[in-house]
Amino acid sequence: MIVPVPPWVLDLLLSTNITLALVILLVTLYTENALAFSVFPTLLLIVTLFRLSLNITGTRSILLHGYAGQVIEAFGNVVVGGNYAVGIVIFTILIIIQFVVITNGAGRVAEVAARFTLDAMPGKQLAVDADLNAGLITEAEARQRRKDIQRAADFYGAMDGASKFVRGDAIAAVIIVFVNIIGGFFIGIFQQGMPILEALQRFTLLTIGEGIVTQIPALLISTATGIIVTRAASEGSFGHDLSRQLIQEPRALLIAAVLLVLFGLFGLPPLFMFLLAAIVFVLFIRQRNAQRAAALKAGQAGAKPGQPGAPGVTGSTAQPAVKPAESVVPLLSYDPMELEIGFGLIPLVDVSQGGDLLERITMIRRHAARELGIVVPPIRVRDNLQLKPATYVVKIYGLEVARAEVMVSRLLAMNPGTATNGIDGIPTTEPAFGLPALWIAESARGDAEMAGYTVIDPTSVIATHLTEIIKTHAPDLLGRQETSALLDNVKQHYPVVVEELIPNLLTVGEVQRVLQNLLRERIPIRNLLLILENLADGARASKDIDYLTERVRSAMARHICAEYAENGLLSVITVDPRLETLLGEAVRRGEDAYALLDPGTVAKIYASLTKQIQAAQQSGLQPIVLTSPGTRLALKRLTERAAPSLVVLSYSEIAPGLRVESIGQVSTTDESLEPTGAAV
Repeated sequence: MIVPVPPWVLDLLLSTNITLALVILLVTLYTENALAFSVFPTLLLIVTLFRLSLNITGTRSILLHGYAGQVIEAFGNVVVGGNYAVGIVIFTILIIIQFVVITNGAGRVAEVAARFTLDAMPGKQLAVDADLNAGLITEAEARQRRKDIQRAADFYGAMDGASKFVRGDAIAAVIIVFVNIIGGFFIGIFQQGMPILEALQRFTLLTIGEGIVTQIPALLISTATGIIVTRAASEGSFGHDLSRQLIQEPRALLIAAVLLVLFGLFGLPPLFMFLLAAIVFVLFIRQRNAQRAAALKAGQAGAKPGQPGAPGVTGSTAQPAVKPAESVVPLLSYDPMELEIGFGLIPLVDVSQGGDLLERITMIRRHAARELGIVVPPIRVRDNLQLKPATYVVKIYGLEVARAEVMVSRLLAMNPGTATNGIDGIPTTEPAFGLPALWIAESARGDAEMAGYTVIDPTSVIATHLTEIIKTHAPDLLGRQETSALLDNVKQHYPVVVEELIPNLLTVGEVQRVLQNLLRERIPIRNLLLILENLADGARASKDIDYLTERVRSAMARHICAEYAENGLLSVITVDPRLETLLGEAVRRGEDAYALLDPGTVAKIYASLTKQIQAAQQSGLQPIVLTSPGTRLALKRLTERAAPSLVVLSYSEIAPGLRVESIGQVSTTDESLEPTGAAV
């Protein structure tokens, strides 16, 4: 644009421009997917700028020297026959073709494709999540699909803007040509003293030659733009799709051959018409035979083994087909979590029937990550014809952990304790919490809600059950691989904490066991940074897993109390000091902390604890036992078989500023209890 170049350099650059345009056009024809040529929008801008710079350089050479190289002169003399009037007409036709036909069409297609691609993004993302939850794809495939969706949106958005470059280039070409003709005419007459007709002939021919030599590559680039934005539904290259789809219907070829013969008989050149008709008829015969062969092959593939026509069978003598060796390695693996449903529950999964269970499962996994701090592996949903139609089964690593039934055509109504009137329904038990409930008709929903019942749909029943199963079995779902992934996530932002802890102080397996202990008592591990920092401090004193777990629990006092306190008040069941002393003397430390008590003492503790739990539940409070730090773990393990959901806290886990209210006390009436050698 700035530095003048010799004519031979300009010839080389113009030839390069034509070559580049041809290469781009052919690449778009052979591209199977628009994203495979994702650099096209930027390339379009670069070649447009390159072409405009050639226009400027050619204009400078024409106006200064009356000569701009052999390429421009050849287009001015050979292509338009040395006639500037013909050149103007041809140039005008090229501009009309490019500006009115190709550029407008390509720009409109790019605009619509960009709009539709952006509108379809949420649906495509949900489809990827649904396939991931159903186990049809892996996490890596899901990430790649989401990336492709984002890339497609970016590509078509960029193409929408890049198509404006082509439109502007066509307008600029017209203006440049007319400015050059007028400028050259005046320069030739007034500066170079040329006659009027000679100046008009000379500068107009060179200007038209320059315009055509730059507009032909521009036309090719515009065509490539239209091709790449119209390849949305392609499955292969343009040549492959064209040869396969254009002749896929033999009847169309036969009709075309007959029409060509008629055209030859009624006025059009018979030789050409009959020759084309023969070519089309040959294509018709070839395509018809190919379709018949394909149909025969499909029929043989569908024949029963042992019958004539079946693969490996000739006449009545069976030749068994040799099967390749099948790998049994995939049969050794289990899905971390599965949901098997009877065929009667398929409408809850089928999106076409209004089912949203797959979407709800995605929300459950997000809820688990947000509340518990773990990444639940994809839950594979599959139908099982061996189950009863209304039954579903939840499995973890191939083992059944829960089974329940739901009625698709009904709603589940539960009495939260405030219902005033009875309603008609089929008695059942709510699967997540084991509460009594009723299956009622959908038409009775309004009456049930007016009566004070809580009404939920079958999908919500399964979703709630899955959520509770995940909370209960969260330690089983957190393996070493999942723990390593969580540590890698923390390491991205806080590398010093992870590098100090692992592997210098603890292994990944030891960190996993601490996290499992926390999840086993439903303590979220989302604040993994706080957990790792306290593990690093505690591991210098001891690597005992129970000790490290209790230390982390004390550091997470605010997080723990936030789960159970209401309005700054925590209602607890305390432990009799004499029982605490007894437990402290009976505790034995080893691989697991446990208390050595005789069965009679344990029975008295269970009786007192059961009474206090019932009293707390009748008052609408969650049973929480508060004891000393030294006996908390032993008391929890002593009572978890009788009351697995009982919350046991220590004094060190009470957040500062929290008010504590005692609503009862666990004790024994026998004051002469002594530790014995019986392990419980």
